[in-house]
Amino acid sequence: MTYTKEYLDKIQKELNTAVLCDILDDLGYRHQAMNGSLYPLEEDYKLVGVAHTILAYDVFEQPTQAYATEIEAVDALQPGSIAVCVNKSCNNGIWGELMTNAAIARGARGAIIDGAIRDITQIKQLSDRFMIFTKGRNPLDSKGRCLVADYNCPVECDGVRVCPGDLLFADIDGIVVVPEKLVEEVTQKAFEKIAGENLVRDALRSGMLLRDAFAKYGIL
Repeated sequence: MTYTKEYLDKIQKELNTAVLCDILDDLGYRHQAMNGSLYPLEEDYKLVGVAHTILAYDVFEQPTQAYATEIEAVDALQPGSIAVCVNKSCNNGIWGELMTNAAIARGARGAIIDGAIRDITQIKQLSDRFMIFTKGRNPLDSKGRCLVADYNCPVECDGVRVCPGDLLFADIDGIVVVPEKLVEEVTQKAFEKIAGENLVRDALRSGMLLRDAFAKYGIL
């Protein structure tokens, strides 16, 4: 599914991971938040985009064409996408500055790396255009340490299945995966809940008991 930049920006600005999880819970999707081992490079990062998955694995010798599929995967990024790169181990920095610049040029919004990255100082300088959530850091190159096996395929990232086209929302609380078929319903209900939470917040700040606020609005 294709989303406009304006639509993704609106979701990123107005929603958060917690409210999306609440809506997904109500719809019976109770395991859409990742396990919590991936962190933003800066605490104020909020990132929303469409999953573009990349699946890698460890190797222990230098192949003839170490970067071939990795290059294909990055060059295939689309506007509004997030690179979801799953390597699991942190024995190399599978993502770095040059890949970040290539991704920005393709219109990608960020990356979620279940593995390690490198060139962190340079990448942070690009945070107005590209944000990264990652498991770890390692200055070692991926050559001879991991290979990209496939891309735009289903992956398991930090405990949650991610398919190409799923919507990803990441902030300091965690990372949520909204299945593609549910995006419109979940986001609409999330906007409605945010409006209700604003009313509850005002009521609580005015002195209403939490019990009475919940009885009136049904939101907690």
